[in-house]
Amino acid sequence: MISAGTGEVFKRLQGEKNNPYADVAYGGAYATYMINEDLFEEYVSPNNSNVMEAYQNTTGFITPYVLDGSVILVNKSLIGDIEIKGYKDLLNPELAGKIVSANPTASSSAYAHLTNMLNAIGNGDYESEEAWAFVEELFANTVVIDSSSSVWKGVRDGEYTVGLSYEDPSATLVRDGADVEVIYMEEGVVYLPAGSGIIKGAKNMLNAQRFIDLIISEEVQNTFGTTLTNRPVMANVATPDYMTPISEINVIQEDMEYCYQNKEALQDHFKEIWISN
Repeated sequence: MISAGTGEVFKRLQGEKNNPYADVAYGGAYATYMINEDLFEEYVSPNNSNVMEAYQNTTGFITPYVLDGSVILVNKSLIGDIEIKGYKDLLNPELAGKIVSANPTASSSAYAHLTNMLNAIGNGDYESEEAWAFVEELFANTVVIDSSSSVWKGVRDGEYTVGLSYEDPSATLVRDGADVEVIYMEEGVVYLPAGSGIIKGAKNMLNAQRFIDLIISEEVQNTFGTTLTNRPVMANVATPDYMTPISEINVIQEDMEYCYQNKEALQDHFKEIWISN
């Protein structure tokens, strides 16, 4: 196994496309696979039908296997009696300067939060005036920093009261006993899939197919559910007691194609708002 960042992995795959070393790419954002379709073989696992419908392999080459969602992370010692159930509660004047977010123009998790709130506030309309007015008001209250990891670390360490973060590190903090709480926005939470795919021209094609079958098998999905802080893609699998069951979360679906195709425009719109604040 070769382990590296998504960008490095895909750069290597492009360089080796005429004589691939790898059989399978495992991990990385769904959108990254979408723009590199030429690297992958078509394969849909027989286990695909057991996956939640919204996360099934509909492209013919990307197999989602775990999910990560946008969440609000709260420092329980600092929040006092302020109640937070969703995005709109963050407009409380008492939270001004106590909320932290990474920059949606630089951080993929922060961009995911931006599209999540546009989706949730705009009822699926990413160009909604109401949704963008909300973004402007929220970020007038918010400290914007460069690093997504500094968001959850800052909330954990008491530097900030509230952070716009993502579920994986946030649930890890809860599991490890940090004095934090994970809030799933009542307006709606988007879960985005991590993907896997078989490299075009893989030298071990049968084993590559078996690997794809394995990661969305009931056994492995249950193992993911009980040992990781990412969500399995299969419904009705076990989850640990430090994570809220997905059935209790208001999950909304993102138009992933739109958010990928219009990423630069949405980021530019945010940049205009942020600079004006």
